[in-house]
Amino acid sequence: MEIAGNTAIWTRPDTGDSPCSYPAPTYSAVKALFESVLWGPDVLVEPVKAEICSPIRYHSYATNYGGPLRKDKSVKDGNNYQLYATVLTDVCYRLYARVRPNPRKEKMPQAALEWDRRTTSPGHAYQEIFNRRLTRGQSFASLSLGWREFTPSYFGPFREGTKVCSEIPDIAIPSMLREVFPAGYRSDWRAVYDTNLVIHQGVLIYPERGRCCDQ
Repeated sequence: MEIAGNTAIWTRPDTGDSPCSYPAPTYSAVKALFESVLWGPDVLVEPVKAEICSPIRYHSYATNYGGPLRKDKSVKDGNNYQLYATVLTDVCYRLYARVRPNPRKEKMPQAALEWDRRTTSPGHAYQEIFNRRLTRGQSFASLSLGWREFTPSYFGPFREGTKVCSEIPDIAIPSMLREVFPAGYRSDWRAVYDTNLVIHQGVLIYPERGRCCDQ
């Protein structure tokens, strides 16, 4: 799928309360974008790579935060605080993923198990339904480019005029958050990182891990 927007943030956990974006979307962000178009607990979406199709531009961003992470007194008094971030602007990506049946059937809801039994190839079925919804501009949930307020200006099939920015100099990423629910649907929280990644000629390839979700 292709997605573009005015603003995006793929938050680096090590940047604290003034978050800064990675130069490209994380594995879990790409997974969430695919699942926002079509989600089901009986399949696993495994991101493969992200192609950067616009120059990488950083921008300072400030917003009034009124969420639950404020101090108790601020919540009680109804006070917000200014949150500063370093975001990306005018982004465009081509995203790739593979889909396979979910091996952890013991955690699947009954409706998903019934669908799985009626479907000879859940991965191919997902692909067909996904492509149909993508072409129609339909989605299971609202898509966002990191934070919820960063909505896309386009999401859908690849556009003819979109090209990979192969002239981008190589960017080394020593450590990048991969996902926080590595065991999939209804699993416990556990942060997993990929190390020594490189954006080469505008392309970030996500490492392929073992078929077992816990590896």
